Amino acid sequence: MAKPIVAIVGRPNVGKSQLFNRLAGKRLSIVEDTPGVTRDRLYAESEWRGRPFTVIDTGGIEPTNDNEILKFMRQQAEAAIHHADVIVFLADLRTGVTASDEEVASMLQRAGKPIVLAVNKCDTPGAPSPDIFEFYNLGLGDPYGISALHGYGTGDLLDAVYEHFPAEDEAPEDDDTIRVAIIGKPNVGKSSLVNRVVGEERVIVSDMAGTTRDSVDTPVENQYGKFVFVDTAGIRKKSKVDERIEKFSVMRSLLAVERADVCVIMIDATEGVTEQDTKVAGEAHNAGKACIIVVNKWDLVEKDGKTMKEYTTRVREGLAYMPYAPVLFISAMTGQRVEKLFETIQDVYDQNHKRIPTGQLNSILAEATARVQPPTDKGRRLKIYYMTQAGVCPPTFVCFCNDARLFHFSYQRYLENQIREVFGLTGTPVRMVVRQRGEKD
Repeated sequence: MAKPIVAIVGRPNVGKSQLFNRLAGKRLSIVEDTPGVTRDRLYAESEWRGRPFTVIDTGGIEPTNDNEILKFMRQQAEAAIHHADVIVFLADLRTGVTASDEEVASMLQRAGKPIVLAVNKCDTPGAPSPDIFEFYNLGLGDPYGISALHGYGTGDLLDAVYEHFPAEDEAPEDDDTIRVAIIGKPNVGKSSLVNRVVGEERVIVSDMAGTTRDSVDTPVENQYGKFVFVDTAGIRKKSKVDERIEKFSVMRSLLAVERADVCVIMIDATEGVTEQDTKVAGEAHNAGKACIIVVNKWDLVEKDGKTMKEYTTRVREGLAYMPYAPVLFISAMTGQRVEKLFETIQDVYDQNHKRIPTGQLNSILAEATARVQPPTDKGRRLKIYYMTQAGVCPPTFVCFCNDARLFHFSYQRYLENQIREVFGLTGTPVRMVVRQRGEKD
């Protein structure tokens, strides 16, 4: 199941970025005692009570200000609210309830999402100031007094947020539906592919990069199964993202990757693998998603008997960190090999969810360690006691050994290759976790 999303919302200068940094565990957002420093949404991964979640920092909302930048910040916050599972509404104890607070609270209530009210700048430990009771007037329930600066009260706040998370065993509305995010740099043909699989002009197609700005969900059902294709905005270099609307289009694309089951990484056949393609593919790889590399516009390439093989080699060299991903050559314009895409999506989805019995895993482990001895250091040899699969999406294997420092990355890669050789796991990354004897899980 996708990680819950928590959006921190409030008027300017109440400490949203400071709380964001506190929850993220690092300084990701600029903190300055000036309204409007945060303009774009930032997001980070966090965890509470063993449950990972995504936290979003938004620019301050000024409901009545028509300044161009403040209007954009309001749009950013509204987009975050739309995507969030839980909203943390942050207010300021020192200023009390303001008219802007009341308007933002009203806007949040209309959104129909769970809201947790936090009152920042309660910087004295112990019982909160009596001034906090004023915030009951917002009609959002119990206010949680916190200090984003010192961390006071954030545990109680997170407990309240946790109560609103969707249940971990909560199944999607339709278990048979595979969510497919089509990602890539601008103008590689993502929207054209969606229109081809749907059989109609579902999304706008233009030669101008950046035409698609929102993530568009398109359900498709055919003989191969049920799918939801998500056409995303092109992800380009940060230095090139200078248009304000495009910045939060990229943000939505990254959230689409997070919520997808399979990522189709599109590459322009006329350009080959570029530096930006490697970064786009890296987002899907790091998220542990099933991946397919799709080379589009294959109809525009002059070919002979060796062209496809040579091009595949160049793709493998350019995306060397994901040798597991199948490479498919298509033309969204003519429909060439698009049917093959559905079979490949189903296959990599199954591999990403694959479970391998512990007995079979340890048989492979015994053969692999007999064939290539584990490494040694200063006379001490690595001993691997056993291996088990801890999870799927992606398949994650835990190795229990005598000394984690001896478990060199190259030997982990060797064991991963042995597992792939026997069980396939095509199209999915694999995670290897090393546990030392006596170490707690």
